[in-house]
Amino acid sequence: MLGTGTVGRTIAGRLEELGHEVRAGSRGSGDYAEASEHGELVFNCTAGAGAVDAVTKAAAGLEGKVLVDVSNPLRFDDDGPTLFTGIDDSLGEQVQRAVPGARVVKALNTVNADVMVHPEIVPGEHLLFVCGEDVDAKAMVTELLGEFGWPAERVVDAGGIAGARATEAYLLIWLKLMGWAGGSQFNIAVQRKE
Repeated sequence: MLGTGTVGRTIAGRLEELGHEVRAGSRGSGDYAEASEHGELVFNCTAGAGAVDAVTKAAAGLEGKVLVDVSNPLRFDDDGPTLFTGIDDSLGEQVQRAVPGARVVKALNTVNADVMVHPEIVPGEHLLFVCGEDVDAKAMVTELLGEFGWPAERVVDAGGIAGARATEAYLLIWLKLMGWAGGSQFNIAVQRKE
């Protein structure tokens, strides 16, 4: 686990509940490399502004491993939130470029930390997205998401890592919806014509 903020602690706690062994590294302790060497799957739960630096410090331990990137490139200024990556790039792509030997899967970045690990908090057939270049890595992440309670049919494959441009940009409307919903424990569903 890279990052020990709310998201990192929430995911780590759920993994431990499910019987997984977890080692966490944080910016303050400076042990990203040690944490990344520990597991077969690594979560990047750092703040967006520090994500590339964190995975770069952990690069040796990420070689060949699945790296679940949960970070978002949000910047807040006087006009409200924006993406510091612009629209022609994504933080997921920057993370993949920073650690080309890792098998990056962007996931869980479109919902609140509690919903990430307990989707049943929100009723209905709501969705989660994954994207990345490695099909087997996405399958492995989807299986782990199933342990969290996300049925495979509700995990949408958004394609290669460039799909992170869409999932990260969704956060701009997610922040608006948070005000409308009166909190952060919500998600989206897609209704199709029968």
